Formats: sequence, C-alpha cells, structure tokens
Amino acid sequence: MSVTLDLSRPQTLAKAPVNLTGLTREGLRQALIDAGVCPPEKAKMRASQVWRWIHHYGVTDFGLMSDVAKETRARLAEAFTLARPEIVERQVSKDGTRKWLIRTAPGIEIETVYIPDVGRSGALCVSSQVGCTLNCSFCHTGTQKLVRNLTAAEIVAQVQVARDDLDEWPSPKEDRRLSNIVFMGMGEPLYNLDPVADAVDIIADGEGIAISRRRITVSTSGVVPMIPELGERTGTMLAISLHATNDALRDVLVPLNKKYPLNQLMDAIRAYPGLGNAKRVTFEYVMLKGVNDSPDEARALVKLIGGIPAKINLIPFNPWPGTDYECSDWKTIERFAAVLNKAGYASPIRTPRGRDILAACGQLKSESEKVRASALRRTIQDQTEAA
Repeated sequence: MSVTLDLSRPQTLAKAPVNLTGLTREGLRQALIDAGVCPPEKAKMRASQVWRWIHHYGVTDFGLMSDVAKETRARLAEAFTLARPEIVERQVSKDGTRKWLIRTAPGIEIETVYIPDVGRSGALCVSSQVGCTLNCSFCHTGTQKLVRNLTAAEIVAQVQVARDDLDEWPSPKEDRRLSNIVFMGMGEPLYNLDPVADAVDIIADGEGIAISRRRITVSTSGVVPMIPELGERTGTMLAISLHATNDALRDVLVPLNKKYPLNQLMDAIRAYPGLGNAKRVTFEYVMLKGVNDSPDEARALVKLIGGIPAKINLIPFNPWPGTDYECSDWKTIERFAAVLNKAGYASPIRTPRGRDILAACGQLKSESEKVRASALRRTIQDQTEAA
C-alpha cells in the first residue's frame, strides 16, 4: 500500500513523527531536546552527528547511524522520521533532463527538474510554491493557481530525491553531477522567504549537502521590498525574471510590475548585498517573437541595466498548450545577443532542455492540477451534452 508522507504538517501540532529534513542546525538541536532524545548539554554534539547522517550520507533509517548509541537511535525513531516524499512520476528527456512529480502531502504535488551540463556539471531547478500568484502571461506555471507555500522540508526533499536518483550519497567533493541549485521552478521564492532561507542554510552547510551559496541562485519576478533581505539572509546569487525593458510591456508580461515598476526594481537590485564582478545579477529574458526581440529592445536593455554587474540569459520561449506566444527566430535571437555582447555583457542563449517532457523554463505545472482541469472539462462537456 502506498503511503504519502505529509511534510507540510505544522511541527508544533503534529501527532505524527516530525521529519528532520527541513530543520536548520539550531532547529534540529532544539528538537532533540524537546523530544527528550538527549539532555541540552549533549544536544549540539548529537545534532551534529544526526545532521551528517541526514545531509551528508542521505540515510532514511536511524538504525544506520552507527556512531549513535543504539538506545538513542531507538528514541530518534520513535520521535522523528527521515522518510522521503512519494515520487508520483519520473520522466527522462531525450537530452538527459530528468523531471520528477513529487507528492509531499495529499493534494500537494510539485515538479522538480535536473538539467545536466549546467553550471559546473548539472543544476537542479526547485520549486518554492505549489502553483503561483504572479500570472505571467507567457508562463505555463503561472496558469496554475497558488495552492500554498512549500515548507523548508519540502524544498530540501526535492534535492534529496534528485540525489537519490543520481546516486550521489555521500556528498561528493569532486565530480558531483548536481553542482548547482536554482530556485526557478514553481512559485515566487520571495513570497515564501522564511522556508527558502532555511532550505538554503541546509543545502549550503559544509557538513551536509555542501552546495556553495555561490552555486545557489534565487530567481524573483521583482518582489522589490524583499530583494535586499534575500541577500542579507542567504548570500545567494540573484536572478531577475525581467523579459521587458519598459513598464508598459512588462505590465503585460509580468503583472507584478504594476506594483513594483522597473525604476524601483533596478534600485533594489543595485542595493543587493555583495553585488560586484564576482557576484553578478542574472537577468532572465524570454525571447517572444515580435514582442520583445527587436534590436531596439536590446539597446533599451543595455541602457536599463547600465552600471549593474550582470549577465543576461536569453531564453528561447518554450511553447505550451494554449499559449498565443511564439519563440523568436534563431537569427533574431542572435542579433539581440550581438547587441548585448557589443555592450560588454555576457549573454548566453539558453539551449532549451526537456521540452519533450514539459520540463523546460516556464513549462512546469503539477500533473495533478492538469488532471483535475481535464476532469472538470469532461464534466462540463457531459453536463452540456445531457442538457
């Protein structure tokens, strides 16, 4: 019988065992004390042991923690769990991209994508919400209404699922296949900053998963008040989902721009802590045929980001069912990139990955939501025919 692990259950109210995956070091230490696993004077040492087993070795069984006393392991198993969420579906693209549909609680499903040959070796695109509130007109994910924010445990679990599948436990020091984390999946990370910040602390810890903060990128559509706070709390790299160089067009493509227009966004970016040549902002710019892809738009982009240490990722639009947008022609994209390159900005054209399994940028949408929508359409059709 299949059992779904509910990672969303509030820890203070949960009767079921608490999953330790989403606890920071301090949270883990306090949880051991509160559960009576060890006295306060030994909690830091014990938490360090348990931490390494969870995040460096990837164990899901307390019985495997060989340097922890047998009696303590038994108490841990009584109070806590290390179980992974359910993998509803696993797909592999012809280009090697992997996508997992993960169920973390009843009705709560998220998509996570591993893209090989990105960054040092491979990047994992993680989700921070189920659905999204931003309704960006070119984005498939944005057509799914927000269900709720993900917990830190649910975010970290995406990394664990990927590393299970890639057979990357214990955490490798060299030749790792998963070297980068990008918060570019479902949702707006800055509308869920507390769990995102906790997840970053867990993922970046040197005695655990050990992915450097310089290899973790958080992408935002422009939640201006939270951008400096993101930098202060996480130290991650910053990416901006930009896609337009003027407010009139960006209001259509990224409706959040109506609340935080471009001049405010640029001011917040310039205030991002640690910004410099070694820590550049990445501007993401999806190429939409006849919409934002002219040489004039490229020159306007250069002017807009002037003085900001940056690179621009040009993203060929990834089609999805029902969209009216089309991808710019390749020559048009190259002409656009040439303007940016001439101005001194690195502007790689992102090779579309995982299109055949709807795993490319802007295509993520939980399968359960698609199924529910299909069922609703059938019901409406049946009712119409019956009438």
